[in-house]
Amino acid sequence: MSQETVSLADWIGRTETREETASALLAERIAALLDHERAPEAGEAWPVAWVWALFPPALRSGEIGPDGHRRRGGFLPPVPLPRRMWAGSTVEVRRPIRVGERLTRRSEILDVVDKTGRSGPLVFVTVEHRITGSEGADLTDRHSIVYREITPTPVPERPAQDVDPAGVDPGFVPLWQRRLAAGPVLLFQYSAVTFNTHRIHYDEPYCRAVEFYPGLVVHGPLIATGLADLVEANAPGRFVQAFTFRALAPVFAPAEVTFLGRADGDTFSAAAVCGNRVVMRMDGRTAPR
Repeated sequence: MSQETVSLADWIGRTETREETASALLAERIAALLDHERAPEAGEAWPVAWVWALFPPALRSGEIGPDGHRRRGGFLPPVPLPRRMWAGSTVEVRRPIRVGERLTRRSEILDVVDKTGRSGPLVFVTVEHRITGSEGADLTDRHSIVYREITPTPVPERPAQDVDPAGVDPGFVPLWQRRLAAGPVLLFQYSAVTFNTHRIHYDEPYCRAVEFYPGLVVHGPLIATGLADLVEANAPGRFVQAFTFRALAPVFAPAEVTFLGRADGDTFSAAAVCGNRVVMRMDGRTAPR
């Protein structure tokens, strides 16, 4: 085992605790960017995928790294690989957050693993967030961060304008569909409500010249939020109790993303399609409100 791996493994078990209020104002802003007619009001359930707008770090200028994120080596390990991506998440709700509820989040580094992929060395960091609230909220968000070298990302072939996303096989027969126009303004809004300062989402010169992306990168959690939102919009009287999502391919703005989904009893499947490919898959279950 390399000295680098031993050093990074020292971060396993490291914890961090933060507090936050699931405010009605924040809910109103998220609802607006998702084009909802109304936001959940005080005492109503906080949609599960909106959890990523809570607990943003308050960063002073000296705490920010070159990519816009908090400098590594504090809570997160000092992984030397420059490109950082959110690979996927598993969220489980034992009791929903309520709008206006005071919350505590305890975060823990569960694992740090180095691997070698087709693009070279990779480091996977698994973080678990346990959120509890003053009114009984209780949920777990376990997500995987992957670090890798920066290599040029090929520009996806742009399909013809009349490509029908329903013609792409998502692995199930869809019952629901919704489209999202992901442009620079939406990316800015989502970065703002989640206080996500990662430059790949708003700084196009940085995207192209430093990380060699062909354009602004659409947030993976934004796409996952759209999928969970699709399920709740089509399952009246129920809420998304648990889900796992996996990002399969990046999406670059401007882009039109189509959300497809279906429910079978308490379980559901959903997928995000951009052009002629599936870019994210989500599976989970719902429960009565």
